[in-house]
Amino acid sequence: MIRRQVSWAAVIGGAILSMVLAPGCALAEKRVALIVGNSTYQSVPQLPNPSRDASAVARMFKDAGFDSVDVQLDVGNLEFKRSIRKFEAMADQADIAVIYYAGHGLEIGGTNYLIPIDARLASDRDADDEAIPLERLVATTDGAKRLRLVILDACRDNPFVTKMRRERANRAITSGLSKVEPTSTDTLIAYAAKAGSTADDGDGQHSPFTSALLKNLTVPGLDVRLAFGRVRDDVLKSTGNRQEPFVYGSLGGETMALVPQIAKPVDAEAGARVDYELAAQIGTKEAWDSFLASHPSGLYANLARAQNNKLSAAQESHSKADDARREAEEQAALKAEELRRQTEEQSTRQTAEARQKLSEQAKKELEEAKKQVELAQQQAEAARQQVAEAKRQAVAEAQLQVEQASRAAREDAEKVATLTPGQTTPQTPPPVPQLGQADLTRLLQAHLKRVGCNTGNVDGHWDDSSSKALDLFNKNAKTQFDIKLASLDALDAVRNKSDRVCPLICGKGQRAEGDRCVQIECGSGYFLNSGGSCKKRREPAPRARTARRYPAPQPFAPPPQSGSSGACGLDSSGHRQANVRTC
Repeated sequence: MIRRQVSWAAVIGGAILSMVLAPGCALAEKRVALIVGNSTYQSVPQLPNPSRDASAVARMFKDAGFDSVDVQLDVGNLEFKRSIRKFEAMADQADIAVIYYAGHGLEIGGTNYLIPIDARLASDRDADDEAIPLERLVATTDGAKRLRLVILDACRDNPFVTKMRRERANRAITSGLSKVEPTSTDTLIAYAAKAGSTADDGDGQHSPFTSALLKNLTVPGLDVRLAFGRVRDDVLKSTGNRQEPFVYGSLGGETMALVPQIAKPVDAEAGARVDYELAAQIGTKEAWDSFLASHPSGLYANLARAQNNKLSAAQESHSKADDARREAEEQAALKAEELRRQTEEQSTRQTAEARQKLSEQAKKELEEAKKQVELAQQQAEAARQQVAEAKRQAVAEAQLQVEQASRAAREDAEKVATLTPGQTTPQTPPPVPQLGQADLTRLLQAHLKRVGCNTGNVDGHWDDSSSKALDLFNKNAKTQFDIKLASLDALDAVRNKSDRVCPLICGKGQRAEGDRCVQIECGSGYFLNSGGSCKKRREPAPRARTARRYPAPQPFAPPPQSGSSGACGLDSSGHRQANVRTC
């Protein structure tokens, strides 16, 4: 007899598994199993597979986290009965009780028996003393609360049948097991072959029935009835439809799985990751500040602070460069105006030679001022490029960090999948949580803004401006996405564009500077024309000085003589006369 051994690896594995079970499953559920495999029969030829089958099934249940797995290999009658009594006490305190038996079994007069290795069965009367009735084995599980399961790989072609003496003529003896209907509720009895037929022992490491059990029985969350349905399909396929497993008994409507469903790994920062990528696409200090207000702690909060510091340093450098440029331009304009004034003042007092020297000096100073302006403009452009590069790096780093987080989530899922109990084939890892439609829309709007196609809001609402932005992207990127809604395909296509896609269109009086429009500023003596260019202002033409002509003075006319009737209409006494011309 092989005694039960519990390794530290199994204990630790069970503890780890208990931590990843779904919250809806009963974490304190107790599961026990009795595994019996008889190969070395003493009175008939030995069977090669039952002991190997039993050992493999025992490992499967241990890996599945069963609380107790009692393994009995090559047991005689007495050892078999003692194991049954011991297991009966364990099942009384369990939620799920499972018995697996591999070896010889037969049916005598409608009663099914499982045969220990020391049984001789010289006659049919010996079965009650030397074999174990199936009813006794089933009754052992009655104390389990939720599920009682008996699995029998015992339908092999039985040599005891040919050598057994029949002392009761009315008792038929067959190699297979007869049909049985469990009397207790929530009880299933699984046969390797339908009642009355025999099963193959198999030419491989395990019998066809046990091979199918190892593959399907302990899939997490899989209802035991569906599991045996898959076992049936696998056995039929592997035996060319010669052997069909069968299950007797019934269960209720509740899902009954031997192994609880493993919980999907929870990404605690899934929302922060989406918001982080969104903030990176906007790329402004206000966006990072808003992100940190919503997510003040965690991995992505630390990354956001680092990006914010980079952007702040770049913007500070840009501001200083702009100030230096404006100061240089103002100084150059003042210098030019001062030199022009000095030239005009000196030109009236100095000789031609002095004026020539002053003109040359003025030219030199103006050239130096122009060089300073050009240097300031170069510094401003370099600072602008530094800000743009900081934003681009933020986008790239955000995408890399999001991909790393998604990869880590998949790796965590794969690690959990490696703890899948009793599974001999690779498991598909649980899916990573998907984006909601609002998050998808916000990300697409943000990426469209990054590539220069979206001038509207980034609010998660797909409106006319968002549709126009995607339509503009389609025209410039030669794509044909449906502009009526935000889709994952469109998001992937826009996200993969690292540079501007839609051309920058500036308003009147503005010019493109990198990825933004700035107001056009003209220097002293220049003005902004209707075409958006700086033109030199024309000096007003000097007025020509002309002599003003005044009329010649008229000689003084003496007053008319007294008494004259025509002098201003007055008579000799000074009174106005009627009907006479006035002065």
